[in-house]
Amino acid sequence: MNRGDLTDQQWGHLEPLQPPIPSMGRPPRDRRQVFNAIWWRSRTGSPWRDIPERYGPWATAYAVFRRWQRDGAWARILAALNATADADGILDWEVSIDSTVCRAHQHAAGARKKGASAPAVPESLVSVEPDDHGLGRSRGGLTSKVHLAVTASMHVLAVIVTAGQRGDAPQFLPLMQRIRVGRPAGGRPRTRPDHVCADRAYSSRAVRSDLRRRGIAHTIPEKQDQAGHRLRRGSAGGRPPGFDAERYKARHKVECRIGLLKQARGVATRYDKLACRYEATIEVTLIRQYL
Repeated sequence: MNRGDLTDQQWGHLEPLQPPIPSMGRPPRDRRQVFNAIWWRSRTGSPWRDIPERYGPWATAYAVFRRWQRDGAWARILAALNATADADGILDWEVSIDSTVCRAHQHAAGARKKGASAPAVPESLVSVEPDDHGLGRSRGGLTSKVHLAVTASMHVLAVIVTAGQRGDAPQFLPLMQRIRVGRPAGGRPRTRPDHVCADRAYSSRAVRSDLRRRGIAHTIPEKQDQAGHRLRRGSAGGRPPGFDAERYKARHKVECRIGLLKQARGVATRYDKLACRYEATIEVTLIRQYL
């Protein structure tokens, strides 16, 4: 076994969650070997063609990675791991939301930008490819932004990839809508956290109104300019939003999870041309880190 490869115990957890093997066609290559190849590429950030020969043909690893991204297999495996953690009482529903900017390599540029490709599965499992492919350009070059919803137990419930210059607050509601943790015993999936914690970037009337409508407690500090506008309006400005400074300290969980996620060089630097492929790379990294 090589460095970073799955152990027998880890493979025992992952094997039942994979898509069924097709009954027709050529027998597939050893799936454990293929997953190790995909993880090696995500961990090192190397080109697909540079995958070591011990993992078999690089084209096989890329074909499986792309096919499972298209049919939502990576998202389903990650959802199954979250559902198992919730059933075992490990998943904590104190959710923190934040984003991180990742530099995009020059090889990530060049994809066609005429129209968006349609998803092969419902949007709850895989996102529609955006027209800008989740790439933004600034004085620092090409960047992408990864938005995360992380529990206090360090489980990632939702991921969205946007261009690096996009704001955080507009992605709050789409990120919350992606939180769906199934129940192995059956029933409707859980979509509502017990509490949400976020920084000042998410302090907006739309965010607070949506959380209030859904009955979700939240800890989001108020921006200074918003506080000034409220005070200048006097009694018409309303009361200041509640803020628990001690509870706000729990937001460090999402910062720690971002640091752990970026240990994979294929995530810290984006090499994928398509945002949906980059999102799949993030999902592969989360699956491997969970195991």
